[in-house]
Amino acid sequence: MVVRRVMEQVAAAAGALAIAAAVTLGTTPAVAQAAPSGQTGAAATPKATPKPKPTPDTITITGGELPESGIKVLQADDPKLFRMLMEEVSWIASATPQTSTPAKDKLGQGYTVQVLIKDKATQLYELYPLAAGGPRAHRPENQPSGKKTDGWFYGRLSMSESLRLSGVPLKAKPDVVNGGIGGGIGENLKADDSDPAASEYIGEFRRLFLLNGAVLLIILTGLAGMAFLIRRRI
Repeated sequence: MVVRRVMEQVAAAAGALAIAAAVTLGTTPAVAQAAPSGQTGAAATPKATPKPKPTPDTITITGGELPESGIKVLQADDPKLFRMLMEEVSWIASATPQTSTPAKDKLGQGYTVQVLIKDKATQLYELYPLAAGGPRAHRPENQPSGKKTDGWFYGRLSMSESLRLSGVPLKAKPDVVNGGIGGGIGENLKADDSDPAASEYIGEFRRLFLLNGAVLLIILTGLAGMAFLIRRRI
């Protein structure tokens, strides 16, 4: 009898352990799956959308015959004119200098152009639309941003017209074609006004063209002579 009772108690205990194990294994996955859906804190918070980088909204022009207050062009008031002026200077910020410092007596009247973001100057340039050899642009060494990147560039051919439309007293040039970066040599230039580097480059190109033409003529003459001799033998 005693042995039988002991066996019954052992069987009952084993059954209880089996039931407990089954309950544990059956509920654990549910708990694991429920945890992420109820997750709270920083990990569950969506990332904030980064604010867009501010862009230029104002351009000022001073110098020459302009009043001391200069000219102010707002993007909100005249987006087309603002875009025209930005195209004259925006590329200069990261461009590599294209030319050496011109002689002062060849530059003509200069105008200072500032690019601002919310009334804070970020870029500064000096434009010379009437320079001998074509428009020139200067990037002063000390920029409002703190960078020191002095350099001279060939300006766009449209520089004069863009400044005139802004209010700068310049002669109209309706036949000017919009130029790209480094607009190139201007129009109606005297021989001594052209840029020396450009003149030298054109001269070298002309000599190379003539040399290639002479070589080609010699080759054609030789081929014609060979064809004539072969024909006589036949």
